[in-house]
Amino acid sequence: MKRMKLVDQARDAFGSAREVLLPAIPIALLTVILLVLAYAWLKPNPPKHVVLATGPARSAYDEFGERYRKALEAYGIEVTLLPSQGSLDNLEMLRDGRADLAFVQGGSNDRPSSEDASLESLGSLFLEPLWLFYREDVYPDEINRRQSTRQLTSLTQLAGLQINVGNRGSGEPILMGKLFAANRIDPATMRLTRLEETPATAALLDGQVDALVFASAPEALMVQMLLSTPGIRLMDFSQSEAYSRRLPFLTPVVLPRGVVDLSQDQPPQDIHLVATTTELLARNTTHPAILELFAQAATDIHGPAGWFQRAGAFPTIQRSGYPVSQEAERIYRQGQPFLQRYMPFWLANLVVRMWLVIGIVLALALPLTRIVPPLYTFHVRRRVFRWYGKLREIDRKLHAHPERTPELLRELDALDDRVERVIVPLSHADELYHLRNHIHAVRKRALAGSAAESGLETATS
Repeated sequence: MKRMKLVDQARDAFGSAREVLLPAIPIALLTVILLVLAYAWLKPNPPKHVVLATGPARSAYDEFGERYRKALEAYGIEVTLLPSQGSLDNLEMLRDGRADLAFVQGGSNDRPSSEDASLESLGSLFLEPLWLFYREDVYPDEINRRQSTRQLTSLTQLAGLQINVGNRGSGEPILMGKLFAANRIDPATMRLTRLEETPATAALLDGQVDALVFASAPEALMVQMLLSTPGIRLMDFSQSEAYSRRLPFLTPVVLPRGVVDLSQDQPPQDIHLVATTTELLARNTTHPAILELFAQAATDIHGPAGWFQRAGAFPTIQRSGYPVSQEAERIYRQGQPFLQRYMPFWLANLVVRMWLVIGIVLALALPLTRIVPPLYTFHVRRRVFRWYGKLREIDRKLHAHPERTPELLRELDALDDRVERVIVPLSHADELYHLRNHIHAVRKRALAGSAAESGLETATS
C-alpha cells in the first residue's frame, strides 16, 4: 500500500511538472532558434585547420613554425606549415589566400600591393640580425690586405667579391639592395649570386663564394653552425647606429662576447650588427579566436630572453607597418583571457563570442516568460472546462427531451468516468471536483425528474 502511495505521489509530481513546463516550450523553442541563428551568423568557434607560411627548411621560420604548430595542437587546431623561399613568397601566399598567416621580414615589402589592405599584424616577434659571413682568407681590397686582422667592418670592402645575397623569394636581396644604395655601392662591382641557404652555405665552405648573407634569428641551424665553423668570420657592422638612423626598419644590436660559446670565448669580442624585425601577418578574414591563440603562443615562444633581447621585449606592436590585430593587442596588454584560465578553450571562446547575443536573446525572452503562468493556468483549466460544454449539452437535452432521460443518464455516467481520469495539479483539484459535483447535480435532477414522471404515469393509470 505504501509503495502504491509513493507511485501515486510521484505520478502527481510528474504530471504537475509536465503541466508547468508545457506552456514554456514555445518560448524555449523560440530562444533556441534565435541562439542557433546567431551561432550560424557569428560562427564563434574557429576552424580546426589553418595554414602558416614559414620559410626554407631548417631556417628560423621553419623552427618557429613547428613551435606554433605544437602550441595550437593543444587546443585542437591543426596548423599546416607551408614551406617557402622567404618573406616575399610568404607575402604572395597571404595575398592570394594560400596561407592564413605568415612570417614576414621587416623592410622586405618594397612593392606594396592593394591586397595588403587585407592584411593585419600580430606584432613583431623577434629580431633578425643581418649575418654577413665571410671566409677568413678573403682579402677584399688593397686596404684590407694591409690589415692583419683580416676583418670586414664596412660593406664598401666587398668590392670584387662573390657574394650570395639570398634567393629571390626571400627578403635578403631587397634588404641588401637598400644597404648598398645607402653606401652608394654599385652592385656591378661585385659578383652576386642568389642561392638558397643550404647550397649557399656549402658553396661558402667549399670556397665557391667569398661571403653570404642571412637575415635570420640566431636559432637558425645555419647561423649556429657558421658561428662555430673555423675559418668563417662574421662581419662587424661598426656603423650599425648610422644604419638604424638612415633605415628606420633596422635596429642596432650587439652580439656579446662569449654568447655563442663561453668556454671557447666565441665570439672573442662584441660584434655590432643591424637587425630587422619579423612580423606575424594574417589575413583579416582569419577567425579572431585563431589570432588570439597565435598571439598567446607568440608570448610564450618569443617572450623569454635571447641573444639580442631581454625577457618580455617581444612580441611587440611598436614597429608594425600594418594595421594591428585587436585580438593580438588585447592579448599582449591583458594576457590570457580570464575565462580560458578556468574553462576549456572551446567553451570560453563560445561564451566570449556569444555573450552579447545571449544577453540580447534573454532580454527578449524574459518578458515573454511573464505569460507562462497565465498560459499554465489556462491550459490546466481548459482540461477541466472543456467538459462543461458536454455537460451543458446533456442538461439542455434533459429539459427538451425528458423521454430520453435513461439514454442521457448513460451519457452522464460516461462523462463522469472520463472526468474521473483527468489529471490536474493539486493546486487546481478544486475545479475538477466542482465539475464532478455539477455532473452529480445534473444526474440528481435528472433522476428526480424521471421519478416524478414515473409517479405521474402510475397515478394516471
